[in-house]
Amino acid sequence: MRFSLLLSILAPLASADVGTAGSWSVPYTPTRCNGNSQDQFPSSNLFVSVSEGLWDNGAACGRQYLVRCISSLPRACKSGTIQVKVVDFSNNPVGKKSAAATMHLSTTAWAEIVDTSKGANKVNIEFAQV
Repeated sequence: MRFSLLLSILAPLASADVGTAGSWSVPYTPTRCNGNSQDQFPSSNLFVSVSEGLWDNGAACGRQYLVRCISSLPRACKSGTIQVKVVDFSNNPVGKKSAAATMHLSTTAWAEIVDTSKGANKVNIEFAQV
């Protein structure tokens, strides 16, 4: 039973893409997906803004991705995978986003996969749409 559960969680990452992630801090609104609506944010606060390659002219809004940190300098990756929701386009000038990246993770999402005490501002990630 445990093996099948683990397999169902990791299977989507078997055909995952590789990219980069940076952090994204408040303010988070207005977003390109749903403006100032607070309902767009999942209760877990695990959400992202995505770059042009994933944005798909706004069709990315609401998409869910499994994301895990695979490497960084300094070594700041935590083990584990998180599920995030797309709520914004990274080119939206709202909020404080780190350097250009495939995804910018909310402060909560960033802290789930990156050891924030290490000072990394960009990490390599593996991600797959669910």
